[in-house]
Amino acid sequence: MLEESMIPLQQFFTYYKCAIMEIETKFKVLNEQFSINGESNPIEFIQSRIKSYSSIFRKVMKKNIPNTLEALEENIHDIAGVRVICSFIQDIYRLADCFLSQDDITLIERKDYIESPKPNGYRSLHLIVAVPIFLENEKRMVKVEVQLRTIAMDFWASLEHKLRYKKDLPQEKLDLLASDMKKCADESASWDMRMQSIKNMIE
Repeated sequence: MLEESMIPLQQFFTYYKCAIMEIETKFKVLNEQFSINGESNPIEFIQSRIKSYSSIFRKVMKKNIPNTLEALEENIHDIAGVRVICSFIQDIYRLADCFLSQDDITLIERKDYIESPKPNGYRSLHLIVAVPIFLENEKRMVKVEVQLRTIAMDFWASLEHKLRYKKDLPQEKLDLLASDMKKCADESASWDMRMQSIKNMIE
């Protein structure tokens, strides 16, 4: 009985794995195209992940989402995630434009945390998209969250994520760390802008 009940859940997550493969391939093709055109490759590396069962469960409880696969698919947009790490800020927007111009990609939501950073200093371009996957007897549209960042943005975000869970520190020290992290984010953004300016001068 347990095995039979797990089959629909395994199929559900397989759809997201397939969607990730589709998205990754699209960005890899774009990266190769830039290289063929004699330009430097804009993508440093690509990461992907499927949200864990525990993370999904926490979001279900927090948002009071019905406990069905249909409700998960409808209400949780970041079950599948692809992160594209770029060399320069302009690469982010150029890649995003090329990616979104493809006729099988449907943009659901766009959040530009580079133009408007979060209060803690977090920067990234977030795209929620739907991409088709082709199965044996059907085509399904699957939602994926795509994040585009520079190397500096990703470095800061990775450290901030680790420090965010250090809850055993006193509040005074947590506030001090948050202030320092915000300063680091601003300095990192300034560094990104300077590197982009140098690149523009060279070109």
